[in-house]
Amino acid sequence: MFIHSAWAAEAAAAGPTFLEQLLPFAIIFFVVYFLVLRPQTRKAKEHHVFLSALEKGDKVLTSSGILGTIEGVTEKFVDLKIAENTRVKILKQQVNAKANEA
Repeated sequence: MFIHSAWAAEAAAAGPTFLEQLLPFAIIFFVVYFLVLRPQTRKAKEHHVFLSALEKGDKVLTSSGILGTIEGVTEKFVDLKIAENTRVKILKQQVNAKANEA
């Protein structure tokens, strides 16, 4: 009589399985992936396409807030005219947007 109730209590006290413990972490991973990582990689791809399309004469805005006209473009640098007789060489990655879009 006491043995049956002891077995029933032991079976009810069994913890969650490995898959049940792993489920919350999987859900968190998918939420982070779709809300953070995926949009960030899409934005990085769009910025890369934007940078590859830069041409001489484009009016741009840098990440530091400098407005200027592109005088020359190389693989890594942009020569930016910010005033008459004033040119600045900046990293191409620092160009954020075209000035008419900003």
